[in-house]
Amino acid sequence: MKKAVKFHGLFCLGKHLFAAGYFSIFATVKRFSDAKHWETTGALAPSVMQKKQKAVLLVNVGTPDKAEVKDVRRFLSQFLNDKYVMDMPRLLRKILVNLVIVPFRAPKSTKLYRQLWTAEGSPLLFHSGNFAAGLQNKLGKDFQVFTAMRYGNPSLGRRLWQIKSLGFDELVVFPLFPQYASSTTGTVMEFVKKEVHRGNLFRQVHFISQFYDHPGFLEAFAQNIAACHPEAFDHVIFSYHGLPLRQVNKIHPEVRSGECPCDRYMPAHGTNCYKATCYETTRLLAGKLGLEASQYSVGFQSRFSNRWLSPFTDELIKNLAAKGAKKILVTVPSFVADCLETLVEIEIGYGKLFEDLGGEKLVLVKGLNSNEQWTGAAADIVQKQLISNSGL
Repeated sequence: MKKAVKFHGLFCLGKHLFAAGYFSIFATVKRFSDAKHWETTGALAPSVMQKKQKAVLLVNVGTPDKAEVKDVRRFLSQFLNDKYVMDMPRLLRKILVNLVIVPFRAPKSTKLYRQLWTAEGSPLLFHSGNFAAGLQNKLGKDFQVFTAMRYGNPSLGRRLWQIKSLGFDELVVFPLFPQYASSTTGTVMEFVKKEVHRGNLFRQVHFISQFYDHPGFLEAFAQNIAACHPEAFDHVIFSYHGLPLRQVNKIHPEVRSGECPCDRYMPAHGTNCYKATCYETTRLLAGKLGLEASQYSVGFQSRFSNRWLSPFTDELIKNLAAKGAKKILVTVPSFVADCLETLVEIEIGYGKLFEDLGGEKLVLVKGLNSNEQWTGAAADIVQKQLISNSGL
């Protein structure tokens, strides 16, 4: 009996040593595989935490690994199977996404991604890396900055475990969406919370839920718009990514989206409402630029159906063309980095639409990307969040 117990103890010890060795090797291999990402995006390569350093994790939606059908299919499947994006019963979502939407949409989306792709790859990926490097310089040695994507690579889940393996116990999660929505910032926060609790990853986690009204963000965006000379255009459109009306109505069910006065002023129930904060962002930017109400409009793009937030950006463009507008400036304050929705949907797609309708030119105000003013604002957002929020 003693021999059996002794043998069992040695077996368990060997098993644990093997597991420790395996995960150590896995972590080393993973770090080397991640090195390619850090090198190609311009972000700083991660290193073992220095004393009292805090980790900052920048998170965006994501991008396919390549502009190929199989990669786009994989990305769309992961993205659209998220219950916060397609908020419907699980079985219906699985059938609709995996048997209808993804099989038919992937080939079409691949053609769009091929228009987007550059020699450096996906703009969203390399802009995120360059922004991370700039933010690292602004924050200094007390922080280490990482990037992740909610869908695709670099994977949010793997990045969290990597940050833990480097010895960090305090984390700032910075979803790069100025206005809160459950399908963007919300899904990032929920995913991180589950992973942190499941693995007991960090002593403290701080979340930046939105920053649309941060003075530095507004100043950076206003400067970007001003550099395009809005006064030289017939009209300015502030275009935001669309959302299903049902997602907006869930935020304040007592006031339906169509009845909300947020297009005129910020109501008390609107501080966490995507639609309300989009309109408020526009008012704040228009105020800084000195634009009169007649000089600009708010639109929502990328709709899946007519039961999404309106007015639709493409319909605004059609109406402006019908009224004789020749020059339109479009700015996108719900995006901090250029991506498919800005460079392809607006600059190429809406640009052609406007020209086909008799317009002379539609100009896109490029995203903040790694803009110096924006990286400075982001550093201030991070530091103020640490002061004002106790985290998880």
